[in-house]
Amino acid sequence: MKSKWKTVGSILLTGVMLSTAMLSGCGSTDTTASGKTVIEIVQYKPEAVKAFETLEEKFNATHDDIQLVIDSPNDAMTILKTRFVREDYPDIIGIGGDINYSNFLDAEMLMDISDYEGLADIKESYLTIDKQLEFIPLEGVYAVPYMANAAGVLYNKDIFEENGWKIPETLDEFYKLCEDIQSKGIQPLYFGFRDTWTCLAPWNAIAVDVADPNICAQVNAGLATFTEAYRPVAEITKSLLKYAQPDTFAYSYNDACTAFARGESAMYVIGSYAVPQIKSVNPDINIDSFVFPGSNHKEDNVLNSGNDLQWSVMAGNESKKEAIYEVLNFLYEDENIQTYLDDQSAVPCKKGNFELPSMLDGMKPYIQNDKMADYQDHHYPAEMSVDAMIQTLLVDESDNAIDTFLQRFDTEWARYNRDLIAKVQKFYEEHPEKLTEGGN
Repeated sequence: MKSKWKTVGSILLTGVMLSTAMLSGCGSTDTTASGKTVIEIVQYKPEAVKAFETLEEKFNATHDDIQLVIDSPNDAMTILKTRFVREDYPDIIGIGGDINYSNFLDAEMLMDISDYEGLADIKESYLTIDKQLEFIPLEGVYAVPYMANAAGVLYNKDIFEENGWKIPETLDEFYKLCEDIQSKGIQPLYFGFRDTWTCLAPWNAIAVDVADPNICAQVNAGLATFTEAYRPVAEITKSLLKYAQPDTFAYSYNDACTAFARGESAMYVIGSYAVPQIKSVNPDINIDSFVFPGSNHKEDNVLNSGNDLQWSVMAGNESKKEAIYEVLNFLYEDENIQTYLDDQSAVPCKKGNFELPSMLDGMKPYIQNDKMADYQDHHYPAEMSVDAMIQTLLVDESDNAIDTFLQRFDTEWARYNRDLIAKVQKFYEEHPEKLTEGGN
């Protein structure tokens, strides 16, 4: 274990920096009175607490030498960061594949688990997504993807079947479908853009088709600009407004879910995570989904899917590695993965024949063929408020709205990533061969 940690003020919402200290691994209790090795997991999805309580009970009933403790607190990321300041570390953390993971990596907080044999069972797309989240290419593996979600277009299957509408495979076909829907007096799309975060849903779903998944790393390395890379994403996202309900920005996420549930629109550009909210309004709604066709080349269509939950081992846990890997092996048993899927309607990152929720039927070919790319916003610093920037773009009716947005994106990116950009470009100056290895 390294004798000191890097300064990581950027990962703490309060601006608190981690102290320079020897990382001791888990919290205060390594063993029970009976000599069992205690493995503590803190995971950030409180909505999955029942599934994890079931798994914890099952593990402890079948293991005599290890006691598993799974904590699923509200606001887990804040709790984790507070614990890190106190040097009170769990053994395993369950977080999403996003900027927090990138920052933890950059702070050298996570253990290299490339010797974990279970990695061979994980779909390559999800392993690649994690590598793309590295600010600077690293040797080793620092997370095991567990569950993913998917985003694209949810549609009311009954309305589609009644009208004989087919699933579009190109952008032009999607526009034509929207026009056909309008001609029948039906609302094609409904959005809840009053909540700025929902503006990221179509943005991400479009970007996987028309923007390079490594664009953020390329910009940091000085090889590209968002002004060029994001123009088609911005244009297509803005074009959707003509197929949305009037006063789009007056309605929230809950409003949009409710409207779609009540049949007030044929489609809803959002992630699979919205289905429970929709079905709470109308349990009988017949929902299916399809990948947003962001280009006019159907072979370029990619499912927008990211690592919604993955396991990382805190650095300094080498002495408990055998027990930690035993816990991971248990979590990745097929029947235990299915337990989570049944509870959360998620997408498994493990290869295998799992029973997926019917509302993912239209996305199954992409899931089965491992044709997926990450959410662009997983690379955005929270301080940059990209969701609000996109909302401003959509509200702006001026002729130069897209140019203004793109120029601002590059400017704000440089502002909020100044130190990171300097660090990345220095790395590539010292290791120019890495630019040609396709790492980041």
